[in-house]
This record gives sequence, structure tokens and C-alpha cells, in this order.
Amino acid sequence: MEESNEKKIILVAVDESEESMYALSWCLHNLLSSTAAQPTNTKLVLLYVKPPPPVYSSLDATGYLFGCDVIATMEKYTKDIATSVMSKAERIYKDFHTNNIQVDKIVGSGEAKDVICVAADKLRADILVMGSHDYGFFKRALLGSVSEHCAKHVKCPVVVIKRPKTTAQI
Repeated sequence: MEESNEKKIILVAVDESEESMYALSWCLHNLLSSTAAQPTNTKLVLLYVKPPPPVYSSLDATGYLFGCDVIATMEKYTKDIATSVMSKAERIYKDFHTNNIQVDKIVGSGEAKDVICVAADKLRADILVMGSHDYGFFKRALLGSVSEHCAKHVKCPVVVIKRPKTTAQI
């Protein structure tokens, strides 16, 4: 069997939730351990999706004018969250032995389900790893499931990781 010099791409969708950080940790231990994959031939891509920027009106709902400061503050806030998420993810993979693994970080903007699907396609990901928020039936029906949407629309295999419930969560 012929070896390929092309790197395997593992795309991990991360957000501010503990579930996504657990999925990243699971990925590192189960897909990137020395027995599960060849670390030198793997690229880990972390993807964080910022919510789409709102369409700003010069007036808010109460009729007051929005100033440029408010808009700039809101934009800074979303940038700060992206930085925080990537820092948290970096601490997780730095604790793991990832010396031989290339790690790329991407921050997208838009609807998470759409951005993740497009990124998986553009990057030609070999696998997509996502955490599950484990919403109940009604919440999932109202909000939709990002992981379910991605599983139906991306071309690569999708691994959805459920974080084990602790006694504090029950």
C-alpha cells in the first residue's frame, strides 16, 4: 500500500462551551495519540465561529440612537470571546504532546452550521469532530442541532462527542 505525503486534516469545531473543549480533549487522546494516528502526518484545525454581525440600525428598539462606541464595543466583545476560546483550546492541546502536530486556528463568522460545513469542504477535512450540547427534544426543535446539520451535509465522517454527565449535572 502506497503512503501519501498529504497531511490528514482533523477539523475540530470549538466554542465557549465545556462540551466543545471536552470534544477537543477526546480528539487528542483518541485520534491523535501515537497509537491512533501518525502525528507527523496530521494537521489539527480548530474552528471557532462568531455569531453573524447584527444588522445595525441607527436606532435601538426604544428609539435611542446607537453610537459608534456601542457598535465598536459589541465587535470588541465578539473578538475577545474568539481569543478566549482559542486560548482555552491552546491550553488543552499544549498539555497534550502535540510537538509533531501542526495546529491551525480559524475564526469564522456567520451561522455555525453553515460555516462549519463550508470549512470542512474547503479544507478537505478527513474528519470533523464536534461536541454535543445534548439539548432535549424541544430545545433542539427550536434551536436546531448544529452537529446534526453538519452530519447530514459534510462529505467527511463526523464524530459527535457527548460529554459525560457528572453528578453535579444530574
